[in-house]
Amino acid sequence: MFDTAVRTLVVPRKKPMKKYNARHAINSPIFPRHPPRHARPINLNKFLILSFIRGIISQMISKNQIFAAPMAGISDRPFRETIRDFAPGVPVVTEMISCHSLVGQHKNCLRNFDNYGDEGNVGAQIFGAVPGLMADAARILADAGAAWIDINMGCPVPKVATRAGAGAFLMRDHVLAGKIIAAVTGVVKIPVSVKTRLGWDADSMDWRELVKIAADNGASWVTLHGRTRAAGYAGAAVHPVVNNLPIPIIANGDLKNAADVQSMLGLGYAGAMIGRAMFGKPWIFGNMLGLCDEPNDVGAVVMRHLGRVIDYYGGRAGVPMFRKHLAWYSAGRANSGAFRIKINQITDVSELEQEILQFWGCV
Repeated sequence: MFDTAVRTLVVPRKKPMKKYNARHAINSPIFPRHPPRHARPINLNKFLILSFIRGIISQMISKNQIFAAPMAGISDRPFRETIRDFAPGVPVVTEMISCHSLVGQHKNCLRNFDNYGDEGNVGAQIFGAVPGLMADAARILADAGAAWIDINMGCPVPKVATRAGAGAFLMRDHVLAGKIIAAVTGVVKIPVSVKTRLGWDADSMDWRELVKIAADNGASWVTLHGRTRAAGYAGAAVHPVVNNLPIPIIANGDLKNAADVQSMLGLGYAGAMIGRAMFGKPWIFGNMLGLCDEPNDVGAVVMRHLGRVIDYYGGRAGVPMFRKHLAWYSAGRANSGAFRIKINQITDVSELEQEILQFWGCV
């Protein structure tokens, strides 16, 4: 279903806005880039550009038709690796990455220095409102081994969609949206996708027009979240029929199991993207694909995930960051309320590990 060749559209360089340094749009950073001291060591041998397309689109869809969504504060490298424990080939998308932060090499954001060469089907999601900077960011991520680039045109949070003029705001400026897509597809040789919503609000459900703009400017597929920007994440997602469109559409929103995915295929979608249903259940993709059931030793999964978080962020940042995952992992289990109260007061790695082992009966 995704066997359509990716079109490469070469577009002229756009002059950057004055408030940004012009060198950003002319000389994009090249690898190896130097991460901050607190970042994990980089293996320079992993910075290899993927061979041309590599049949990635058809592989992703023909194998499973299921994607792991980009979720802010969730879809970092430790969580992606934990998903891979149960579904090695499932396509996953990173947290959204600011083109300004990435191109500017902001040291306080570790994902600016991730490499994806050993992660398989990983799409790197970028957001921004300046075509030149978005193109530079896409080139950096392609060089870092991303399998495809995803452009965020659906994030509803005010600091992205209103103050930054990015994310869902691009649903209100289709001309700029087209320029951004064209700029990105014009500089990378890997697929480019767009993630968006039904529209800005109930009075502007113009997602079909944006899909056509994406196709015209070289995007390979669009992921469609079944809510408007105004709805945020409230109410039930609505998934319209998507037949007779120029590129494949991936469904997103309130999809929790294989039956939901199958129902999306019946509406014409090429696949489905799972978001909040994966919280505390990194094995959900393996379960949907028939590769595994919920593990009997969830405590071991939690410990492995925690170890990756500590390795990546360090103990000082990693312990408080992991609390939300522990809340999701423990939800619905006996004494989970008391467990959450206790771990929310812990700052020491060893103490947290001991509480996890005791809660899941591993000691």
